[in-house]
Amino acid sequence: MTVYGATNSVPERVDVLVVGAGQAGLSAAYHLHRRGFARHRTGVDGGFVVLDANAVPGGAWAYRSPSLRMATVHGVHDLPDAELPPPDPDAPAREVVPEYFAAYEAQHALPVVRPVAVRAVRAESERPDSRLLVETDRGTWSTRALINATGTWTRPFLPHYPGRFAGRQLHYAEYRGPEEFTGKRVLVVGGGASAVQVLSEVAAVGETVWVTRSEPVYHDGPFTPEYGRAVVARVEERVRQGLPPRSVVSVTGLGPSVAYRRAEELGALHRRPMFDRLTEHGVAWGDEELTVDAIVWATGFRPEVGHLAPLGLRSPGGGIALTGTRATADPRVHLVGYGPSASTVGANRAGRAAVNDLVKLLGDPAPGRPTISGPTVASPTISGPRVGSPTPGDPVMEPATV
Repeated sequence: MTVYGATNSVPERVDVLVVGAGQAGLSAAYHLHRRGFARHRTGVDGGFVVLDANAVPGGAWAYRSPSLRMATVHGVHDLPDAELPPPDPDAPAREVVPEYFAAYEAQHALPVVRPVAVRAVRAESERPDSRLLVETDRGTWSTRALINATGTWTRPFLPHYPGRFAGRQLHYAEYRGPEEFTGKRVLVVGGGASAVQVLSEVAAVGETVWVTRSEPVYHDGPFTPEYGRAVVARVEERVRQGLPPRSVVSVTGLGPSVAYRRAEELGALHRRPMFDRLTEHGVAWGDEELTVDAIVWATGFRPEVGHLAPLGLRSPGGGIALTGTRATADPRVHLVGYGPSASTVGANRAGRAAVNDLVKLLGDPAPGRPTISGPTVASPTISGPRVGSPTPGDPVMEPATV
């Protein structure tokens, strides 16, 4: 039930408002309806709504490089009650996953309103049980609770280094495949999965140099459920303390992915330490200068949470302290796809956990309602415009580390 170009002069009143329609936002929306929250209707108080800044379904997937194929994505977990049909391994992820998301929204008639960019979230009053005002570029909404699912894609991180490079520089978020680097020497900065993807592609058409701030972390063994739980627990502890979340891949380590094996076969995984400074024609370590044609900064992302600043959720440690998915400083606000849930499987679980917690806070909207299971969703062919600028959503890969 996607609504395009919606706006309002009088605030619409809902029980729960979800910001973002990536994996985490869609999971939360599914569980809200499953637990008995009605789909919001214009002019009718109550229910839930999803506000998405994207012009089309798909979250951040729609903005990934066309060269990222389904065989080389870091991993995609099925949305609740909707198995992702086995895709062609050579199909672009930026087409397959948005089509899957669009089918999911339609099948479950999720109340997604787009494109709507959330500017700020404020408390209506100082009372702890007051409503929240959500200011957007298309009017204001009033809600009893908020689930933030804005991901990280809109906040690419670029570290500062002294000097100036006159050649081509781009962040991984702008990377659109290896073609433009044919026959060139490319410096790839970063120790995560996104850096490995770039190396695995560019090294086939040009020369690559790989630099990282610290030694890359490798994981040779299987990613067992026990190992996964241990990794999530380490990230959860940081978030519980109010520290900025680290990328999950920095904790899991690099595994033997398709991209990793390809980069290894091409001899592209010979890491050099981080350079001291940029130069006009490249980079330098002390007196040694290396000339390069381009620099790809695969240096990760930061959470998109600036619109929550008026609520004063940040802790002295610099992050937003969470208890589960709930903001420790404000039980009306939940963050999904943040910290330990910044993965497709983690986002699914976080969406369910947030809704369960909000039922306790707001009351059961449909007591005694039986459990509802939705049918499997098939991916239809989706046609429509592709917008050029990244918007909030769910990253395919975990943020890289320098």
